[in-house]
Amino acid sequence: MGSLFYGYSPSPICIPDRVLAHVKVVMATKLRRGESFTLSWRHPSGEPAGRSTLWIQPSIPLRFVFESTEPEALDPVLLQSLANAANSSSGLTLDLGDSTPALVADTH
Repeated sequence: MGSLFYGYSPSPICIPDRVLAHVKVVMATKLRRGESFTLSWRHPSGEPAGRSTLWIQPSIPLRFVFESTEPEALDPVLLQSLANAANSSSGLTLDLGDSTPALVADTH
């Protein structure tokens, strides 16, 4: 299980390494271009029910921590789908609410 630290919060967002690897590439690409966007997720079991959204922008510190020492294999089709979602008005959405977290590429 990986961790995403955003801003100066000491509490990470826990995301599986495979999902976090794809999110990292999309976020780094957007931020390198100076583009802001939203990142939303449904809370996983064991946390209070609900969902959260962050406004991701280049001036806020961001850190990715992976449990695995080896990099994950990236799926180019999934990366493109996530990039399209991050470019949409809905932003990038993760579903961490069930036992098999998924990437939600909603391009509406």
